[in-house]
Amino acid sequence: MQLGTCSWISVATYNERENIAALLQEIHNRAPQCRVVVTDDNSPDGTGDLLDEIAANDPRVHVIHRPGKLGFASAHRGGMAYALEQGADVVLTMDADFSHDPACIPALLECLERGADVAIGSRYVRGGGTRNWPWHRRVLSRGSSLLTRLGLGVPVRDCTGGFRAYRMSLLKRLRLDKCQSAGYSFQEEALLLCRLAGATFAETPIIFEDRRAGLSKISRQVVLEAIALLFKLSWRRVFDRRRLAEEFLVEGELPTKNELSAE
Repeated sequence: MQLGTCSWISVATYNERENIAALLQEIHNRAPQCRVVVTDDNSPDGTGDLLDEIAANDPRVHVIHRPGKLGFASAHRGGMAYALEQGADVVLTMDADFSHDPACIPALLECLERGADVAIGSRYVRGGGTRNWPWHRRVLSRGSSLLTRLGLGVPVRDCTGGFRAYRMSLLKRLRLDKCQSAGYSFQEEALLLCRLAGATFAETPIIFEDRRAGLSKISRQVVLEAIALLFKLSWRRVFDRRRLAEEFLVEGELPTKNELSAE
């Protein structure tokens, strides 16, 4: 199956004026066939205005304006929905701050070409890693991925990273609107939904580097939300798996009892 004929990239922005123009140019350089939908949450620094200027001269860039800071998760869900409306067969998600290198986009698409339903840019496979991170952040990230892998039963080493590519045929089977996370824990929740749908996963190495400019959006509240949601979903996966599948998968896509018990 040939993919990439209609590939979209979803980017969420809030105060990314210093990064977004250069990022879009680099995406075009590395993956000229991809279109980009950027969801901006009314950035006070004028990111939205700059995006409008870029989109007016570049038909590959599409902008969604929202009235305020509504959250990372809903921004990407909206980007995915927009890509679906435009007939996408693949949608990628990535950060706006150059933590995710656009040079890795072809490798993610290649994973889907080889048959995966979800491709993850991974810091924790051979060849991957992080750059300019303090030790406590490395410990937190690795620990979170390990807990997610064990708790949610997903065969992925990097469970918290957001540099991913999804087959749209998979996303059509998921009820992403039922996701409970508002922030970055959407990454883990999305993996569980994909797992419930019987998706196949692949990881390709990336080097994650701290943002080039601007301030990080990760806060203590974001971390606590992720921990609480992880424990809730882990409990439901073990003790309430059937209802979990009914809640998050579209009608007609529910796995059999044998498939659920074999996970």
